[in-house]
Amino acid sequence: MKLLVLGGTKFLGRAAVEAALDRGHEVTLFNRGETNPGLFPEAEKLRGDRTGDLSSLAGRRWDAVIDPSGYVPHVVRRSSEALRRSAGRYLFVSSISVYADLSSGPDEDSPRADLGDMPADELLSAYENYGPLKALCEDAAWDVFGDRATVVRPGLIVGPHDPTGRFTYWPHRVARGGELVVPAPPERTVQFVDVRDLGRWLVELLERDEDGAFNATRSGVPWSEVIETARSVTGSDAEPVWVTDEFLRDHEVGEWMELPMWLSDPDWVGMNQADVSRAEAAGLVHRPLEETVRGALDDAETTDDAGLKPDRERELLEAWHRGGGDL
Repeated sequence: MKLLVLGGTKFLGRAAVEAALDRGHEVTLFNRGETNPGLFPEAEKLRGDRTGDLSSLAGRRWDAVIDPSGYVPHVVRRSSEALRRSAGRYLFVSSISVYADLSSGPDEDSPRADLGDMPADELLSAYENYGPLKALCEDAAWDVFGDRATVVRPGLIVGPHDPTGRFTYWPHRVARGGELVVPAPPERTVQFVDVRDLGRWLVELLERDEDGAFNATRSGVPWSEVIETARSVTGSDAEPVWVTDEFLRDHEVGEWMELPMWLSDPDWVGMNQADVSRAEAAGLVHRPLEETVRGALDDAETTDDAGLKPDRERELLEAWHRGGGDL
């Protein structure tokens, strides 16, 4: 298969390129050459900017395209139109955030978010229009490619080279040991997908010329399993302190980023409850959690943008213990 990847050197695109090359496909990368330009010397590299100069795509032919880097609909439409006659299938990577109602777990037929009066030509600083923009990007791909378009809606993508720190925070925090704040109850589940599993599956979808839309994450994993797996992999003596949602809200702990992956807002809990049966029926499989934890430890960095700072966590633990808050 001759495969074009728009981007392909940062995170999900990088994993998809690795999978495609491992499976013997001929890969072309189209990007600006600014992120990890030395990666994949065996792949053809076309330089350009999908917000402007697409001229290097002209006069070429590919069996399929992976677009993991589209966030603004007019940019996705330009890329789609430029490739309409030169690519067999266009796979657009969207997001679980595309759904209008995330108070419960969505399936692929759930209504999508509406942009309203938010801008359609830029991503707002607090990402308020992220989901609606992804919905419009999906429409652009479908408008141009019709049933030759495939839409994949990942949940939280984690593992090697994760730039966000959201999942990565937990293995690194467990490795440091001691008491750590974890949202109770232990059996509550979270959803995420290893970037290597997702990247491989994108390539497999294109190999089979699959159309349609797919939620792409793994079925819920209990918080206790995440923590205990990290303890086992790191050999840490870390002791989880299971803290209630009420306590966290009373102490104004930020959801999703300050305490990564934690969601208690009734309007957002469905982010961790998506129906993934369609993707699993189409072959999405997941590696053991131990491998995902090791990937986060070995090949991803924690970031100041995600996770409790040590002083903040210490204050929360002291307040929890003063209140006698044992579950």
